[in-house]
Amino acid sequence: MHAQHFIANRLMAPDSGLRIKVFDPSTGAPFAEVARGNATDVNAGVHAARQALGGPWGETSPMERGRVLMRLANLLAEQEDALAKLEARDTGKPLRQAHADARAVARYFEFYAGAADKLHGETLPYQNGYTVLTLREPHGVTGHIIPWNYPLQIFGRSVAAALAAGNACVVKPAEDACLSLLRVAELAAEAGLPPGALNLVTGYGHEAGAALARHPGIDHLSFTGSPETGKLVAQLAAENHVPVTLELGGKSPQIVFTDADLDALVPVIVNGIVQNAGQTCSAGSRVLVERPLYDALLDRLATVFEALRVGPWDQEVDCGPLISRKQQQRVWDFVSDAQHAGIAVMAQGQIIAEAPETGFYQVPMLLRDVPPQHRLAQEEVFGPLLAAMPFDTEDEAIALANGTPYGLVAGLWTRDGARQLRIARKVRAGQVFINNYGAGGGVELPFGGSGRSGHGREKGFEALYGFTTLKTIAIQHG
Repeated sequence: MHAQHFIANRLMAPDSGLRIKVFDPSTGAPFAEVARGNATDVNAGVHAARQALGGPWGETSPMERGRVLMRLANLLAEQEDALAKLEARDTGKPLRQAHADARAVARYFEFYAGAADKLHGETLPYQNGYTVLTLREPHGVTGHIIPWNYPLQIFGRSVAAALAAGNACVVKPAEDACLSLLRVAELAAEAGLPPGALNLVTGYGHEAGAALARHPGIDHLSFTGSPETGKLVAQLAAENHVPVTLELGGKSPQIVFTDADLDALVPVIVNGIVQNAGQTCSAGSRVLVERPLYDALLDRLATVFEALRVGPWDQEVDCGPLISRKQQQRVWDFVSDAQHAGIAVMAQGQIIAEAPETGFYQVPMLLRDVPPQHRLAQEEVFGPLLAAMPFDTEDEAIALANGTPYGLVAGLWTRDGARQLRIARKVRAGQVFINNYGAGGGVELPFGGSGRSGHGREKGFEALYGFTTLKTIAIQHG
């Protein structure tokens, strides 16, 4: 399989003639190649987007934009099985998780298709003799740098909102996993998206990604990835005073009090760290437990962890491989550091016999009594490692929850209504889930963080606001 760029509704070979091998995480073997884009390719994508804004796409009414996006949503739903198989092989996630991602991207386009003609301005009370109104207008050309962990979902939450608001998009997907997005781009053209409204340039971050971030023709940039890379992206965008939405991950806590419903929370907490092999920005990677419940809850979690099965994407398993050998080594380093610090592995899953030895596998692990300042409790692992620690008081729970540089998501498990509100207001997180975690994905729910987790919001109507600029018009009429 030799994939090309997708620019102005056409497949285009890379300017350099070079390609990047794509590896199957389940086997460790290459199975495809994608174009190695450079600044010339990115420039072609930006030029096509600018042409679309000055032509058919810029002249399309909000109502018609919504209709085009709804046609795409329907095509995505029809192609769920094919997209899921591409996503599963490309990322290594089990096929049932990839199906959920394929359904999610269709839902994103459905949601924003319905919102395209409902993005309103306001009229503002002002002095006598004036009528003042505001308009929400698209930024223009938006750049989107998409990571490898959830290509379909993150593409949907970013690009669907940008298109609905009337922008033209240039997308740089991760070189590790972008095949499903190239197929989505083809479906977008089939749905009637004009040439140049959506352009995909594949390649390495330091080449194509950097060229997109610093391109003077970009009017807004959206990036999801690590804090370190996010800082570089923001610096490059700042050269042209381009606003940036950054989603940079988290170290999200699950806070459990003694009055919690254990039957309800145990499977949710396990799924919160095992889903996508822990390679999830909002993974619940810390479980903070009120001390009287600590041992009993950990015993129940350990029983579940020991039954977890790890294997290839096409097997009925709980957890697939990590994305790459590099990511596997990163997780191994965390495990090694924990062992040297004397942190106990209370329970772990098992790799099935059918899993190739060359795959990038890591068993889920439950680690207990993790010191709050250890890197396992402070840094995003992006692997299936759950760090457990006890607390004695509500204030201590809040201090532990807020005791990292991140602030993306938090889970809270208690039946005490007053406590729910106190902690939800005090914990530093862009989303707080009470007696649940993730709310089933929640396309409608604004998502984003603070601190090291980034800034700006995606999902829901907040994403539409982020992909527009506000214009004030003041009319003096006497």
